[in-house]
Amino acid sequence: MTAPPSLADPLAAREHARAQGSIRVETMPILPPVADDLPAGVSGDDLLWEETVAPGGYATRRLPRGARLRLIDKAGDAAASVQIFNAEMPTERLNMADTVKVQWNAYLGPGKLLLSDMGRVLMSIVEDSAGTHDCFCGVSNAATNAARYGDGRNSGAHPNGRDRFLLGAAKHGLGRRDVHPAITLFKGTRIEADGTITPVVGPFAPGREVLLRAEMDVIIVIANCPHVLDPRPEYNSTPLRLTAWRGPVTPPDDPIRNATPEGLRAFLNVEDLYRR
Repeated sequence: MTAPPSLADPLAAREHARAQGSIRVETMPILPPVADDLPAGVSGDDLLWEETVAPGGYATRRLPRGARLRLIDKAGDAAASVQIFNAEMPTERLNMADTVKVQWNAYLGPGKLLLSDMGRVLMSIVEDSAGTHDCFCGVSNAATNAARYGDGRNSGAHPNGRDRFLLGAAKHGLGRRDVHPAITLFKGTRIEADGTITPVVGPFAPGREVLLRAEMDVIIVIANCPHVLDPRPEYNSTPLRLTAWRGPVTPPDDPIRNATPEGLRAFLNVEDLYRR
């Protein structure tokens, strides 16, 4: 394809590129981060991240221990599939089997923990107005999206969750073998008496929120692609807003920390790590 005549000149191309710098769209990172709806007592100076992820897009960030991450399903059809790594040692990462097994619960909500494969709490669910999350199914891949939508390539119109995870992980020096089973927030599943899985994918009312708290320094990778069991023939995905800010490390008297013996042990494992 031949460039437009006005852009064939490198100087003209440079001016055209620089002119794009003032363009603002809904789905983009905001630099420096700005948000006018932070919780009471949170200063704008503590903002770490403000980004709206496009339908089919992905985002990733390293967050410090104590940080809060708020996810908002802006239009009711986002699917926030999440992978979490220990930022200092990424071989430690979210383990969905242990997250379910240790807590005796596969339907997570406020007060539940996202556990690593080393028995530590990576993040806690502090608040949740959605109530529909999936711990079972993982994410779509190129083959599943090709079968449902006719195309599943990263560069196509129907990108898949696994390849989005690969792009996000690569930004931290991680590769294919590091992509692990994920939790998907805002889209749920229900296990029936006969063992079949029923997707609970909406669409839902806009504005549902989940607030996570980082219990360790973490790398988080988020893909906003349709749930792998979404039965609708269309590629349904809507913008996902992410806001993160600094916060205090979880104190010894925190109710989530002390809610169960299993959870307390996972917090003690974290505290032992940071004591060294």
